[in-house]
Amino acid sequence: MSNAEKMVKFLNGCHSVFHAVALMEKQLQEEGFTELFENEDWTVESNRCYYVKRNNTSIIAFKVPEKEQIRSINIVASHSDSPTFKIKPVADLTDPNYSRLNVEVYGGAILPVWLDRPLSAAGRVIVRENGVLTSKLIDFDENLAMIPNVAIHQNREINNGYKWNPQVDMIPLVGLEKGPDFLNGKIAEKLGIDRKDVISYDLFMYLREPGYVWGQDQEFISAPRLDDLACAYTSLQAFKKAGSARAVNIFAVFDNEEVGSRTRQGMGSTFLQDVITRIFGSFGCSDAQTRAILSNSFMVSADNAHAVHPNHPEYYDQGNRCYMNRGIVIKRHAAQSYVTDAVSEAVMKEMCERGKAPYQFFANRSDVRGGGTQASIASFNIPSMAVDIGLPQLAMHSCFETGGSKDVDYMINALKRFYSCAVVLDGDKIVILD
Repeated sequence: MSNAEKMVKFLNGCHSVFHAVALMEKQLQEEGFTELFENEDWTVESNRCYYVKRNNTSIIAFKVPEKEQIRSINIVASHSDSPTFKIKPVADLTDPNYSRLNVEVYGGAILPVWLDRPLSAAGRVIVRENGVLTSKLIDFDENLAMIPNVAIHQNREINNGYKWNPQVDMIPLVGLEKGPDFLNGKIAEKLGIDRKDVISYDLFMYLREPGYVWGQDQEFISAPRLDDLACAYTSLQAFKKAGSARAVNIFAVFDNEEVGSRTRQGMGSTFLQDVITRIFGSFGCSDAQTRAILSNSFMVSADNAHAVHPNHPEYYDQGNRCYMNRGIVIKRHAAQSYVTDAVSEAVMKEMCERGKAPYQFFANRSDVRGGGTQASIASFNIPSMAVDIGLPQLAMHSCFETGGSKDVDYMINALKRFYSCAVVLDGDKIVILD
């Protein structure tokens, strides 16, 4: 099975951010990583591997070499969430004719692509179990709902720039009149518990169509949640396969990037800084010593990039445009939506060349407002060198996105090379220690 096919299999199991983190945790456990908990004391030892979760939607794993040899920290950060619809606390919308689910948009979703497609829901449920509140994963894994379009006969403007109203147009239909408390009954049935023991939930809609590899030469991947689980998956594979004798390797995946990252489990939180502080505190390092190592470290922010659209090349800068299956994208922006500078770009080029992975560049048109990544937010607390990269893809923020199958290998190879060394500043020189 190719790396592209393995990634698609992974994506097909990530029906919610909770399931994505659970699958990543499973892979780490299979590699012998030990789980740590934020509400307990840590004893971190040399030549050991650990991971810690926050909210079950963000995860940080790290490999520790001989502590006396540590010169820097290698960080690759991506995010676990994708645009979708989240079910509201009072979920049932019932009238004498129909039952619908009350949802709100999560992130910058492309709304009309969700219409007339089979949907289900997944996430976590808090239940009362033997007098204790317990969190449980749930995935209905069935054709549960659909958001129906209005026929063109009733909406003559639908092909003329119609604006969908999230409160009106994007409400999923689940059946004919089901009566009150339909969703809680469905949850109780799925988990095999009494309805009264369903306390609360974080549930998200997902597209039932699975991802697949396709094209004349199997050159494309199309799947839900490529942004940004493709980067989470590829960085995890590189992290598992590589190690550095001079650096602490960190694999980090954060939630809530699609809504700004400024949450308890987002990259704008203290999570990464807390983990790094506790690692080096366990070694007896002072805050000043930890800060010195951080300043001598390197962070790769891995979040997908926009490939040139075949029907609309005019949306892209004349020179800094990227294409699928032509390698890793290094992203630059004068206003720092992307944090890459000449130093971090040079380091990333070196990693790509050593890993035999091609690279290309993306910059927004100067007259178009582009997106940003979580790296610029993290830079407030993490004073390391940093670069923004990604895999090129089409239809970002659609419920079904498309990328290149070869780029999966390119990303794994480049990040394996990064995780095998240590990047150290020496005055005006950048030294890469193998």
